[in-house]
Amino acid sequence: MTEIERILDQMKRAYEGSAWYGSSVREVLNFVTAEQAHARPFAKAHSIWELTHHIAVWENAARRRLSGDRAQIEISSPEDWPPADDPSEAAWEKTKASLDRGHQALVEAIACVPESHLDQPIIEGMSTVYVTLHGVIQHDIYHAGQIAILKKALKCITYPL
Repeated sequence: MTEIERILDQMKRAYEGSAWYGSSVREVLNFVTAEQAHARPFAKAHSIWELTHHIAVWENAARRRLSGDRAQIEISSPEDWPPADDPSEAAWEKTKASLDRGHQALVEAIACVPESHLDQPIIEGMSTVYVTLHGVIQHDIYHAGQIAILKKALKCITYPL
């Protein structure tokens, strides 16, 4: 197995499932309704919907950086944390479908990365390709955990721990 294949395997586990630590991003989003995704059980915490948007933002930023775009995103800005303005079920389904499309685009971009580029900066002055890709995986896992906690707070647990 090449290092790129290992990274893709870890990305798949964090996003789709079979991760040893628990539920992946998609698993933790299973059975979440738009109402639950939009809810804010902790006053100063992001909603499941906002977390879903945020995961998509940073997966997209990594994909853009692989193609040479700096993808400068101001931390804590509306670009970093897009709001969920339309609380409808249709909008929630669209959000999840967009997350899936963006994730697939990132996976396809990673598959094209030459092994020789892993130790090079993804963009001049930034971390290496290797560190960036593992950072995306870690970011997905971190926010999947937050979503799991929000689901518990909302008492909408419908996934195995």
